[in-house]
Amino acid sequence: MSYPRRTVRDVREAVEVVARPGYAVSVVECADDHTGWSPAEVSSAYRMVLVRRGRFRRRAGGVVADADRTVAYLAAPGDEECFAHPAGGDTCTAVSFGAELWSRLAGDRPVRPAVYVDGALELAHRRAVASAADPDYALAEELLVLVRRAVTRSTGSTRDDRELVARAREAIGSDEPAAAGLFPLAEALGVSPYRLSRAFPRELGVSVTRYRNRVRVGRALERLEAGERELAVLAADLGFADQAHLTRTVREHTGTTPGVMRRLLAN
Repeated sequence: MSYPRRTVRDVREAVEVVARPGYAVSVVECADDHTGWSPAEVSSAYRMVLVRRGRFRRRAGGVVADADRTVAYLAAPGDEECFAHPAGGDTCTAVSFGAELWSRLAGDRPVRPAVYVDGALELAHRRAVASAADPDYALAEELLVLVRRAVTRSTGSTRDDRELVARAREAIGSDEPAAAGLFPLAEALGVSPYRLSRAFPRELGVSVTRYRNRVRVGRALERLEAGERELAVLAADLGFADQAHLTRTVREHTGTTPGVMRRLLAN
């Protein structure tokens, strides 16, 4: 498996979780201090990269995509890639596929750079990493879920939509005061609320409201995976009205409750 070569200031550690004929999975930790673009490197494999912590930017084919827990990316052989880290380091899961296996899994669907990662896909991602102890069945099954969801959720939109949504995502992800509501967020971004609300479905396939809740669900997933047991405290910390509100939102986004999810992530 090959990884993008970053600048000499990068501190990067890749731990291969499993390697099998046709695919390999690695967890990549990258500590970074540069905001500029890395030297270009050509991808040598089909890759799906999902973020578990942090965020970074990828440029390929003239298209810039911001990757974090809510947006992953797909790469194809021959893609010329550059990376930037405006917010520090990250932890990612990189899955590399051989051409024959990828063709069987994804068919002739085009590989687009940005993939919206909903709560169910993030849960599948975390379960895939947790299931590495059984790579031939449990991990393989979770990889099927990841690929199926990813190739059906790949999206594309206009450059204006991408740039606006990227700015909104950064504000929401950073808990900026303006991100407390749709109207103040649109005002801070210098667009109408109508313009902002239209851009999200075109770029990511979901409303800005659902995206904002998706960010909170991702934070809940991380806390639950780390062993959080006090759901009322978790709900308050993440800005939910109460524990019941947290439970309803998590179930809506992942298909399961926080209590069940905690057991799934522990297995």
